Order: sequence, then C-alpha cells, then structure tokens
Amino acid sequence: MIPFNKPFLTGKEVEYIKKANEFGQLAGDGFFTNKCKKWLERKTTTKSALLTHSCTAALEMAAILAEIKISDEVIMPSYTFVSTANAFALRGGKPIFVDINPITLNIDVNLIESVINEKTKAIVPVHYAGFGCDMDEIIKIAKKYNLIVIEDAAQGVMSFYKGKALGSIGDLGCYSFHETKNITSGEGGALLINNDRFLERAEFIREKGTNRSLFNKGQVNKYTWVDIGSSFLPGELTAAFLLAQMEYAEKITKERCEIWNYYQNGLKDFHEERIISIPKSQQNRKHNGHIFYLIHKSMNERDLFIEKMKSKGVMVVFHYIPLHNSPFAKENFYSQDTNLPITESVYKRISRIPLWLGIDKEYVLKSVKESLYEIKKGK
Repeated sequence: MIPFNKPFLTGKEVEYIKKANEFGQLAGDGFFTNKCKKWLERKTTTKSALLTHSCTAALEMAAILAEIKISDEVIMPSYTFVSTANAFALRGGKPIFVDINPITLNIDVNLIESVINEKTKAIVPVHYAGFGCDMDEIIKIAKKYNLIVIEDAAQGVMSFYKGKALGSIGDLGCYSFHETKNITSGEGGALLINNDRFLERAEFIREKGTNRSLFNKGQVNKYTWVDIGSSFLPGELTAAFLLAQMEYAEKITKERCEIWNYYQNGLKDFHEERIISIPKSQQNRKHNGHIFYLIHKSMNERDLFIEKMKSKGVMVVFHYIPLHNSPFAKENFYSQDTNLPITESVYKRISRIPLWLGIDKEYVLKSVKESLYEIKKGK
C-alpha cells in the first residue's frame, strides 16, 4: 500500500538531535530554537517568529493576544481543522462560519462583510492546500472595521501571496510542522508576529505568563508572573529535528511542486471532460505543493474512487467534516443549520491523493486514471 503521507527525512535530523544533547540544554529556547526562529524571520520577513509545540498552540496564543472574550465573534471558514475554531472557543469566543470559494476552497471574501457586527473581533483566513486567500481584500475589510487578522497558514509554509510569505500578511500568522506537513518536526508550530503591539506580550504568554524572555535578555534580574499564558514552547530536540528540515525547505518545496505539476498535467483531460475538478495555479499566488485534490461529481463517485484506489494499493483520503456540522458547534453555537452550500457540496465530493517525496508518482497517476475511467464506464 502506498500511504497517503510519508515524512521526508533529510539525513541530518539524528545528527542535530545528538548535538542538542551535547549542548546540554533540552528545554526550549536554546541553540536550535533560535536557529529556527532566525530561519523563519529571514524567510518570511516577519517581525518576530516564535516556535510553539503545535499550530494549535500558535492559534491559542493568537486568541489570547487578540483578547478574545465571551461573546466575541471570529469570522472563519467552516471547512478547516477544529483547532482554527477551538482556539477562540476556549477564550469564550464564537466562530462565525463563512462559505468558501468553489475555485480556491478558501474563505469567500465577498461574504465576510455581511456577517460583521459590533461583536466581531477578528477574521481568520485559512490558506487551504497552501494557496493564499485574497489577502488584499481581507486586509481592506479588517482595516475598515478595525478587526484583527490572524492567518491560519498551517498548510502554507513556503507559500506566497504577491511575493509575501503566507502568515506574514495579517497581524498574526500560525504555522504547522506536524508530521503531515511539508516541513515537519513530528509535532510543532510557530506564531508569526507582524504587528508591533503584540511583540512583547507574545513572549510572556508563550513562557507561561512570565517575563522570562526579558530575564534571558538580561533586561531584568529575575522573572515573575506578569500575564496569563501557558507552556507553548517546544523542546530543543523538536527544534533540532525541525532545523534539519528547514535547511532543505527549498528542495522539499521544489520537488513537491514537481509532483503536483505532474498530477495536474496528467489529469487535465479528466478535468476538461468534467469527470473531476482539479486545482490549478492561481495568479499572484505561489503554492508549496502541499495537497493535490480531486473534486468528484458526487459523494458516491468519490467513495467509489477511494475504494478503487485502495484495491490498487494506493491510500486516498477525503478531508474535513465541516465544523458547522459538528455536534459541538450545533450544541454550543447554532440553534439551526448554517447555510453554507459550497462547503456542504465540496466536503462530500473531495478526495486527496498521496503526494510526498520519493513516491512512485507514475503508479499513483496511472491508478488514478484507471479508477476514474472505470467509474466513467460504470465498471
């Protein structure tokens, strides 16, 4: 079976982990954490990048920095991972789900203004599959209504919108280095801080609400509890592993995009015949080859495709169950069904094919074509 995901190893991970042990500091914010921090700041040109133990942690920090309180509303797509909403629900906020664009699968910017009111505090665009949202329009709306923009760029490391790194455009940006991401440390994440007013407080929150960061810089002679916070930073072993990946980020991104392009070119005919829809490159957006998806005509055809691919030894999966359909959201946020027709349609028809470095892309594409042809012929 060709698995859906297989993390790429550069060969330096174990070497760097051994070095971290030799340096004698396994807790966070040591040599390797600082190396990763500098790499992120250089690649994204953000004001400050703080490693976290997950993208979930980065989102939770962002919710604290945004001062989300009970009844505050946060606009986001429903078609996203639960952490996007959970981070704000933990602070008492209410996610306001907006439908997605059928072409990009990102939040439909034309629908954002219609849900803004006096309770709205932030907009959280999610860059699905590493393709940037329409950030110009989102920033324009946010400025008009004095809202905070928090980019969920979990899938967007090494992706760009009009030359700007995803995660570096809004007030705050959140990255993931989970096992399933292009650049990984098993678990891991980062908070990008692009607004000066969040710089110092972010460090306090990340260090359990203490001003230890000032102590480490020699600015105070002892540190103490100054704010709310939690243990959001990763250990040095995680950072050591991550640095080995970051050093190969260009290679990883280049080769993933080559596989992505191979799939796209090989499936153009099926797209043109409207058997499936496939993603396409978008103007002013440079993606990172994170996900290649197919959108089928129906849920039945999608499920049949997954089964046929499994029989050929290739693992294919679908993606998110929309958050507005979840038991928790229905019980806590909505007394009636939310009307998100594009989200409802897409999640029932989408499948994702394996894409990782070293994959037998020829066999995967051959299997995809055969499966689609069999479905077309009713076999």
